[in-house]
Formats: sequence, structure tokens, C-alpha cells
Amino acid sequence: MLQPTSESPVDAVTSDEAGAAIGGLKFEAALAELEQIVQSMEGGRLPLEESLAAYRRGSELLKHCQQQLGNAERQVQILENGTLHDFEPEAGDAR
Repeated sequence: MLQPTSESPVDAVTSDEAGAAIGGLKFEAALAELEQIVQSMEGGRLPLEESLAAYRRGSELLKHCQQQLGNAERQVQILENGTLHDFEPEAGDAR
């Protein structure tokens, strides 16, 4: 017999749908959601199943953010002719 459950936004999406939904997120949105998941898990008030779903979602978001950062780094390298230089602020930029 099925029992009604109150699904949280974390487990309301299947893994295939989550991958597609995460793939469309901008870096800032994915990072904000990841931070929210971490805060809710650190609070220790999530039931076990929701904690597991939140962990899965957080892992997918982390992977997405790392991939986007890697892509941005490669774009910078292309713009710098294949060499990633350390950022050194101009003398007038230091405050």
C-alpha cells in the first residue's frame, strides 16, 4: 500500500531530470543551491531519506560547478594564448 509522502524539492526530481535541470543552471544559481543544501544538512534536522537525496543533489551540483569553473579556466587560457597567468592587480587597483 502506498503512503503519501511530502516530497522535498530535493527528491521531487528523478536523477535523469535532475541532470538535465542542473545542466541548465548558471554557475551562481548552482552554487547558491549547493550552499542552501549544505546549510540544511549541517542543521541536522533532515530525515535520513531527505539527507541522502540532498547529498546526491549536492554532489551533482558540485560536479556541475567544478565543470563550469574548468570551462571558464580553459576560456581564459585560450584568451591568454594557452598560458594561464597569475592575476596581478595594477598599482592603481590596490586599495
